[in-house]
Amino acid sequence: MVPGFLARAVALLLGRQGRSLHFKAAGAATLVLLVVVLAGSGLVVAAERGAPGAKLTSYPLALWWSVETATTVGYGDFYPVTLWGRLIAVVVMVVGITAYGMVTAALATWFVGRDQERRHHRLHQAEQAVEQTYEEMTHAVHERFDRIERMLEGGRTQ
Repeated sequence: MVPGFLARAVALLLGRQGRSLHFKAAGAATLVLLVVVLAGSGLVVAAERGAPGAKLTSYPLALWWSVETATTVGYGDFYPVTLWGRLIAVVVMVVGITAYGMVTAALATWFVGRDQERRHHRLHQAEQAVEQTYEEMTHAVHERFDRIERMLEGGRTQ
């Protein structure tokens, strides 16, 4: 069940054609974060089991701790007391900070890209308007010259 779900999640996050590299990377980072949070919760419970002063004694408590650690909230209500628990905490922190940074960068890139597209579209419209005005003015000048030439030729024949 879990491997099939992970395979579908990876295909969904990474497999779309036409998606920018930033969104693929953010999707991959989010998937890695999910795996690290879930696995880290189980590992920290195993590392803290039987340690004096350990508060991370069940998976639900460790999952809460892992989420607040990955999001850098860190209420301080739960924390590992063993060396292995703290090493797991470092991994959860680094992966959390990295994943949120990548998601933020992907969103910022998307917003900047949309703004650039709008600017390019407005510039293209302005260029077309200038070209149209130039053609209209050129046409008007040619008509005036033609009228002047006709008037001059009419004056010569009389």
